[in-house]
Amino acid sequence: MTDLLVAENLCKWYGDYLALDQVSLTIPKGSIFGLLGPNGAGKTTLIRIINQITHPDEGRVLFNGTPLNRNHIKNIGYLPEERGLYKSMKVGEQALYLSQLKGLSHQDAKVRLQYWFDKFGISEWWGKKVQELSKGMAQKVQFIVTVLHEPELLIFDEPFSGFDPINANIIKDEILKLRDKGATVIFSTHRMESVEEMCDHIALLHNSKKILDGKLSAIKQAYKSNTYEIGLKHQQPEGLKTELAGLLTSEAVSFQVFEEELKLRVALKNGLGSRELLAALNERAELVYFKEVIPSANDIFIQKVNEQRKEEHGQA
Repeated sequence: MTDLLVAENLCKWYGDYLALDQVSLTIPKGSIFGLLGPNGAGKTTLIRIINQITHPDEGRVLFNGTPLNRNHIKNIGYLPEERGLYKSMKVGEQALYLSQLKGLSHQDAKVRLQYWFDKFGISEWWGKKVQELSKGMAQKVQFIVTVLHEPELLIFDEPFSGFDPINANIIKDEILKLRDKGATVIFSTHRMESVEEMCDHIALLHNSKKILDGKLSAIKQAYKSNTYEIGLKHQQPEGLKTELAGLLTSEAVSFQVFEEELKLRVALKNGLGSRELLAALNERAELVYFKEVIPSANDIFIQKVNEQRKEEHGQA
């Protein structure tokens, strides 16, 4: 078994509103799976189904090949976007209580909490009330409670919300370490730079449907547009511009001069590839920069959602 979680044809209605429409996902073990989509796409509904907060009206979810059931709750850690700590309780008291709800004994929970509190340098918060903490401090406590019982599946919904860049990086590193130790992670966020840094696989939801999924590297490869950025040195840059514009009938995107460097962005057509482009450039100038333009996760997100919206509105 190489997949930890498989969702098959999930549908969920809230009255007349269809929140999920035949959504199927396969989440490999040991991966960080990015669950992406605009607001209202169905991500939260899907997460709630996996956590058994609600149930699908159609379809099923398999966990390690077995239909999802109440016994799997102890194998899942969930950090919701809307945090749920009790503000009037003391931090240590609350962390112990929540840890025991996940099946840890009082003693095991205390030992593990001490480890994490020391690791994050927050041991002095143990006797404070949650309402005395900043949002970022409370986020750290909730993160600890989420991972403390070492679940097979971790679900993080906007885990960096409320963190400054330094603490966001600390949490990112901890998530990667948990993945390296064998955890599988579902990661829902609007921060596309975090998707680039962390995710192995992604799925994109829009208007209750899945419109894209797969390995992030393969998706980026599929969305390449045969576009390159090149930097050249030449004694007569204006003449070189004209010559290359004639050679590359392929839409020159922009020409900019930085000191002695002529920088171009060209999209190749008519079967011309990188080898032919390199040969043509080296014949005419000193090539100082050459890079294929790979679409970012953000570029793909915007392109695919816009395509879907046009399709839904009957536009060509």
